[in-house]
Amino acid sequence: MSAGGFCKLPGGSVVVALTVPAPRPAEGAVRVLVHAANRARALTRLRNLGLRAVYLRGNTAPPTPDEITAVLHHPDGLVWREAPGDLWHPIRALIRPAVRY
Repeated sequence: MSAGGFCKLPGGSVVVALTVPAPRPAEGAVRVLVHAANRARALTRLRNLGLRAVYLRGNTAPPTPDEITAVLHHPDGLVWREAPGDLWHPIRALIRPAVRY
């Protein structure tokens, strides 16, 4: 993965931010935020959703304060967006399979 990082919160939990390729190739990359008890659990949450090849190597792009606020206020603790100006979406909207007729 290209960029990612984490931020440890005062309560002991972490927010992990990763830039991953979009599931549909034409979309480019998306920024995914995960709130979890620790970094390993955050990555496990993503892997359980089907994003198998996610790794956090270093802390080159930690979550910004706005990103931390967004993920903490979402009930699932998992959000994503395509570009910095876009709205945050629940992870279900990214993982949802395409409808075929």
